[in-house]
Amino acid sequence: MPQLCVKGGTVYDPKNGVDGEVKDIWVENGKVIEAPTDADAKADRTLDATGYVVMPGGVDMHCHIAGPKTNTARKMMPDDKRKARVVRRTEHTRSGTVGAVPSTWATGYLYAGLGYTTAFDAAVPPLAARHTHEELEDTPIIDKGFYVMMGNNHYVMNQIAANESAKLQAYVGWLLGAAKGYAAKLVNPGGVESWKSGKGNTDTLDSVVAGYDKLTPRDIIRGLAGSVDALGLPHSVHVHCNNLGIPGNWRVTLATMEALEGHRGHLTHIQFHSYGGDPNDQSTFCSEVPKLAEYVNSHDNLTVDVGQVVFDKTTSMTGDGPLGYFLHKVTGRKWFSGDTEMEAGCGIVPIEYKNKSLVHTLQWAIGLEWYLLVEDPWRIAMSTDHPNGGSFLAYPEIIALLMDRSRREAVLDRAPAAVRDKCTLSELTREYTFNEIAIITRASPAKILGLEQKGHLGPGADADITIYSRDEDIQKMFEMPRFVIHRGDLVVDDTEVRSNKTGTLFHVAPSFDADVVPDIQDWFEKFYTIQFRNYPIDDEYLQIHETIASS
Repeated sequence: MPQLCVKGGTVYDPKNGVDGEVKDIWVENGKVIEAPTDADAKADRTLDATGYVVMPGGVDMHCHIAGPKTNTARKMMPDDKRKARVVRRTEHTRSGTVGAVPSTWATGYLYAGLGYTTAFDAAVPPLAARHTHEELEDTPIIDKGFYVMMGNNHYVMNQIAANESAKLQAYVGWLLGAAKGYAAKLVNPGGVESWKSGKGNTDTLDSVVAGYDKLTPRDIIRGLAGSVDALGLPHSVHVHCNNLGIPGNWRVTLATMEALEGHRGHLTHIQFHSYGGDPNDQSTFCSEVPKLAEYVNSHDNLTVDVGQVVFDKTTSMTGDGPLGYFLHKVTGRKWFSGDTEMEAGCGIVPIEYKNKSLVHTLQWAIGLEWYLLVEDPWRIAMSTDHPNGGSFLAYPEIIALLMDRSRREAVLDRAPAAVRDKCTLSELTREYTFNEIAIITRASPAKILGLEQKGHLGPGADADITIYSRDEDIQKMFEMPRFVIHRGDLVVDDTEVRSNKTGTLFHVAPSFDADVVPDIQDWFEKFYTIQFRNYPIDDEYLQIHETIASS
């Protein structure tokens, strides 16, 4: 007998071509199944969704919710924890603090309470993978995974510089398997290493990386994108471009798109990489989204997520060490910098985005420009780069802004007048539909990630279902789903979290040339401070996990 029937809801399931159709969703053993042919068929439980809006569970493909950087950020802001609201303990849940960087328990509950059932941490040094797994297993309900940082990894750079493409490909496969990660992440490729070496950040994709004779960021991007595609990984190379946040950085962003040379590439928190102007003259700061969006629209190998800025106090948390230092100098706020041996860096700075600031309001507008100028919603995903642009809790506010032009205009009316002259937002009349919202918050990120079982409600999908009460106030509607179902289990009932279950970890285990492993081990044992045999994470170390196959 089917476990559950969600009956009579107005369903938005873009992957399966369902756009506001009243239909039933049947669930068995945690999966969506075909509707029974027997008209008298009954389920163990029926949820009457008549008059409600039904969508797949939300998928956040880029956030920062686990690992050493997140733990450090929590410690940096004790005042934030004292003032923030608390997720109250119930018979089903534990307590947890919220604030800019919620605790592990609160993170899981808050995502579920928002109708999200899957989230991926976007930047983990492989040396810190074990700690990250500990935190993710401590984050309840949601399914999850993380991306492994490779853009400043010494072994990676050595093989690219030596034109050893076979060794590079093997190392990428081995590293993902050893860390039990999901995708290859590049953060300011080459730039972090140059800055760590005291040579300053790289200015262009053709700047030589410190410590190398000829290696450039362009070489790193091209080499890793090729390796990822050769390994057939479900998700493309995930790129945090160089010169994040710097006026005039749109040229490096465009060059990064071109450097992929047709390989798949996902450019993340693209809002922060779309700035025109002179880096030495802040008054020239402006949007260059139209030029970049035009390139994305005409190149189907590219996808993006936005990194929307919202007006609030938050924390900048990034593997881009030089960016952390830059923000510290600009804001005068406290700063944490970390150096992960042979692999990466880290920068953490508290920050507040204000709606009376020309720069901050322009950043807000630039994010919305991206949503409105990318023609195909299947090529863009919602993100705030949590917590960098703001909390994931702002997603309902962003949805309301996308669906209602008048809300955008109201914010612009209160903003510094120069914002209208420095971007095209006031000229954009597009308003998103429920179906398009379902794409950018569910179907598109699942497709971009290569997660066939997520982001839709067709047979074989994980039974992740969010049920919303209709409301003229779109923000309120998306803030408080009536029911949320995760893999067939009711985890939110009457807007209250009713579960403390453990979610599933997604990771990859690509095939690679094992003959390269002795070379990796030899290099590793010469330079690392831990032994090679202690570096990889065994399957037995994980709780509930699922390997996503390469193509």
